[in-house]
Amino acid sequence: MKNRELRSIGIPKTAYDDAHDAIRTMMKNHALDSDSVRSRLQAVVDAPEDYVDDALLGEVASKVFAIRSARDSFEARETPAPYRQWGDDLEQHSVDQMEWACKLPIAVQGALMPDAHRGYGLPIGGVLATENAVIPYAVGVDIACRVKMTVFDWPIEHLKSKHDELKNALVRETQFGIGAKFKNRRLHDVLDMDWDVSPVTKANKDRAWSQLGSSGTGNHFVEFGILRIDNDSLGLDPGKYLTLLSHSGSRGTGASVCQVYSARAMELHPELPDELQHLSWLDLDSEDGQEYWAAMELMGEYASANHDCIHRHIHDALGSEVLLDIENHHNFAWKEVHNDRELIVHRKGATPAGDGVLGIVPGSMATPAYVVRGLGHIDSLDSAAHGAGRVMSRTKATKTLNWEDAKAFLADRKVELLSAGLDEVPAVYKDINKVMAAQSDLVEPLASFQPRMVRMAKAGERPED
Repeated sequence: MKNRELRSIGIPKTAYDDAHDAIRTMMKNHALDSDSVRSRLQAVVDAPEDYVDDALLGEVASKVFAIRSARDSFEARETPAPYRQWGDDLEQHSVDQMEWACKLPIAVQGALMPDAHRGYGLPIGGVLATENAVIPYAVGVDIACRVKMTVFDWPIEHLKSKHDELKNALVRETQFGIGAKFKNRRLHDVLDMDWDVSPVTKANKDRAWSQLGSSGTGNHFVEFGILRIDNDSLGLDPGKYLTLLSHSGSRGTGASVCQVYSARAMELHPELPDELQHLSWLDLDSEDGQEYWAAMELMGEYASANHDCIHRHIHDALGSEVLLDIENHHNFAWKEVHNDRELIVHRKGATPAGDGVLGIVPGSMATPAYVVRGLGHIDSLDSAAHGAGRVMSRTKATKTLNWEDAKAFLADRKVELLSAGLDEVPAVYKDINKVMAAQSDLVEPLASFQPRMVRMAKAGERPED
C-alpha cells in the first residue's frame, strides 16, 4: 500500500512507517488480503481510541489520536488577516487558499496578485506577511526562483545573420531537466560561501556545484529576443536591442531545503487542519527557523549564481558586450517594515515592487515580457505579479491542446522553439497584457521584450516550477 493510499484513508504522515510495518505483519503473519488490511486501517482512523492498546496497530492509533486531539485545539485568528486581491478572474481555489492563509494565528496581512493560481499551501501569486515566523511552503519548493535579463550590444539583425551562433550558444551553454548538470563544472564565488549554515546545504554542496549554471523543468527557460525601449528610463537610448532572458531557481538543493524544513514545520504543528498543513511555520527564534532562514538566503545567492553562469557563458561564447543587467526573484521571504512593524513577507510567485524597484514580468514563450518599475503599493505589501499565470493544468493541457495549433501561434509571432513540452505553450497562460492592466497601480512598464528563440526542458520532464 502506497503512502497516497494511506493518506486517502486518513493516516497521517507521522504514522506512515508504523502503518507499513503493521501492513506487512497483517499480510504475512495474519494472511489478510489488501481489502481486509484497508478495512482494519480505516477502523483505526474512525475510532483510534479503540486501538491504542492494540499490539499491532497501537502506534498508528496513538498518532492518529494525537493529531486529532491537537486539531481539536486549533484556534484560528478571531478575525482573518486583511488581504486585497488584484484581478477579477482568479480561479476560486487560489482565492480559497489566500483566505485560509489569512486565518493563521501568525498572519498579519496578505495580497493576491492577478496571475494567481492554485499552489501548495499559499497560492502561486500569493503574498503573506507574518510576525517572527517563516513558512517554508509559502516560500515554495523552487526557492529564490528568479528572472534575469542581459541586453547585448549586438544589433537585432544578428537574430538572422548570426542565427546559428545564437542557437548553438543556447544549446551548448544551457542544460535543462531534473538532475541536469554540466560535464565540465561551472565555477562561481557562491561556492566559497558558508554552506554549513544548515545540515541540508552542507550535505548538498557537491550536488549544487554539479548543477551550477543549469535550469530546471516546468516553466523555466532561456531565450533570445528583442527588447524595445521607448525612453531613457533604463539608461539606454530608445530603440530595439538583442536581449537574453532566463527563468529558473535553486535546482535540487533548493527543493531539498524546502522538503526537509517543511516536514519539520508540519511535525511541529499537528494542530493545523488539512487545508493549512502546508502553511506550517517555523519560529525565527528557534534553531530550525534560523537554519531554514540561513539556507533560504544561501539558495537566493545560489539561484543568482546559476543565472550569472548562464548569461556569462553565453555572452562569452558570442563575444558580445553587456549593456544592461536586470534581475529579480520570487519564491522567497524578506524581512521588511510595513506600517512601522517588522514583518516576514512571503512572496510565492510574486515579485518585489517597492517604490522605484526594477523588475521583470514574463509572459509566455510567444508573448511579451515587461521590464517594470515598482510603485510601492501598501496594500500589496510592495508586490506585483511574477508572470502571466496559468489558466490550465498540465494534465488538461496535454489532453486538450495540440502542437499543430501551438506551432502556428509560434510561427505567427516569429518564435523558434528549440525544446519544450505541450504543457508550456502560450494557450496555458493568461493574457499577459490583461495581467499588466490589472496591476497598473502596482508597477509602471518601462520596456517590452518579445521572445524569438526559446529553449526549455524537453517534453515529458516532471515540472519543478
